[in-house]
Amino acid sequence: MDRPAVVEWTVDQLDDTVALCAQALDLPEDAAEAGPILRTLTAAREDRHMVRVATADGSGVALGSTGPGPGPGDAGAGYIDLVAVHPAARRRGLGRALVTAVEQRLAERGVTGVHLAGHPPGFAWPGVDVRYTPAMCAAEALGYAHTRTAWNMTADLAAVPDPAPGEARLAAAGVAVRRAGAADVPALAAFADAEFGGAWAAELADAVRYGGVHLAERNGQVTGFAAYGGCRPSWFGPMGTAPAGQGLGIGTVLLRRCLLDQRSAGLATAQVCWVGPVRFYAGAVGARVERVFFLFHKALSFHKGPGPGAAQPTTEST
Repeated sequence: MDRPAVVEWTVDQLDDTVALCAQALDLPEDAAEAGPILRTLTAAREDRHMVRVATADGSGVALGSTGPGPGPGDAGAGYIDLVAVHPAARRRGLGRALVTAVEQRLAERGVTGVHLAGHPPGFAWPGVDVRYTPAMCAAEALGYAHTRTAWNMTADLAAVPDPAPGEARLAAAGVAVRRAGAADVPALAAFADAEFGGAWAAELADAVRYGGVHLAERNGQVTGFAAYGGCRPSWFGPMGTAPAGQGLGIGTVLLRRCLLDQRSAGLATAQVCWVGPVRFYAGAVGARVERVFFLFHKALSFHKGPGPGAAQPTTEST
C-alpha cells in the first residue's frame, strides 16, 4: 500500500483533527481533552512560528514550532508538539513521514536542534508520557535521545481541604486573596515577568481566558498567583509567590481555591503539571506523582537535496 502524501495542515481541518486525536491519543485522559489540546497547539503565538503537516487522507497529523529553547543560549530551537496517527493507519511509516516533514521544515528555517518536549506557553505535555511506549520507541528509532524526565502530580479533588482557615490567617497578615479577571492580566503579567520570567505571563493570560486564576495582594500589589485550565481543563499551573510573601501559606490557599474551582466544573482529579516542589503539593493537597514524561532532543544537520534550495535533514542524537 502506498504511503499517503504529507501536505500542509490548515486551520479549516481543526474539527477533523480533533476527531482524529480523540481516537489516536491512547490515554483516556488525553483523548477526552483532544479539543483543548488542539486549541492550545494551534493558537498563534507572536514569539513562535508554527509547522503543521498532515497526511493527505487525514489519517495523521504532526504539529511543530520554533522558539527559544530550554537551555541557556538556545534561542533558535525547534519543537515537535504533537504527532498523532489513527490506530487503523499505524505501522505504515506515517509517523516517521510526518516527523521527517516537520524536521525538514524546521531545518529550512535554520533550526539545528529539535526538542520532543513541551514548548511553553501553550503546551499539551511536558514530553512523551512513558505509557506511550511505542511513541518512545519511535522517537529513539528516529534518532532522538532522552535528555530529561518530568512528571505531573494527581490531586484527588474530593479531598481538597477548605482554604477558608488559611484565608483568614492571610487576611490577618494583610494579604487579600481573590479571583482574577481580564483586567488583572497586565498586573499579573508584569509580576510574573519580574519575579519568574519565562513564559508564565502568557500562560496566565490563557488561564484567565480559558480556566481561572486566583491571586494574592498586599497593599494593592500582586504577591502571588495560581492558575488552572490555560492549556487543558484538568491541568493546574503555573503558580508562584514573591519571595517576600513566602512562608505565609499563600501558595497553599491559592492552590486549594483553584482545585475547588476544578471540582465545581465536574472534575474528579486534577493534574499539577510539570511539577517542581513535590513535597509542597503532597503536603498541601495530598497530590501524588503519577504521570511521568521523557523529554527528547535531536541535533539536525542537513545538506542540499536534488531540488533547488531543498533542505534534506540528516540526524544525529545528542
